[in-house]
Amino acid sequence: MLINADGSKEGVIVIDDALEIAKKNSLDLVQVSPHGSNPVICKLLDYGKYLFDKKKNLTSSKSKARKTSIKEIKFRPSTDIGDYNIKLKKIKSFILEGDKTKISVRFRGREILNSNIGLNLLDKIKDELDDIAQVEHEPSLEGRQLLMVLSPLKRK
Repeated sequence: MLINADGSKEGVIVIDDALEIAKKNSLDLVQVSPHGSNPVICKLLDYGKYLFDKKKNLTSSKSKARKTSIKEIKFRPSTDIGDYNIKLKKIKSFILEGDKTKISVRFRGREILNSNIGLNLLDKIKDELDDIAQVEHEPSLEGRQLLMVLSPLKRK
């Protein structure tokens, strides 16, 4: 059984005639039925183009599955309101793109004694972003920095 490149059936044809048709049309004769089936089903197609399209579809489906990444924004306890607003806007853009965001407040020298300033800063960020983000990792002191991880809200 022979199937043309456009999908129409030619019928049962001798293998030599099918090879001649394939050669005339600059196509390949590919067996699509399992080995040993009766009748053997073959198709005329450009096998190189078929492999290329198959590989292209596989890579495009992989790229559509977006992987979430973790972005990081660093603050200091003495971050001024202007810088705070710019960084908050950047955090919002990360979250709206679907990325997790790690927010850190770094302390230098004796600033670590007033770590409550950093906790207040993280609480303020958490309150301002509660409509688009959820806290994945609560604020915790690790060495000389306070860390908190925000992730986008789950879609229903």
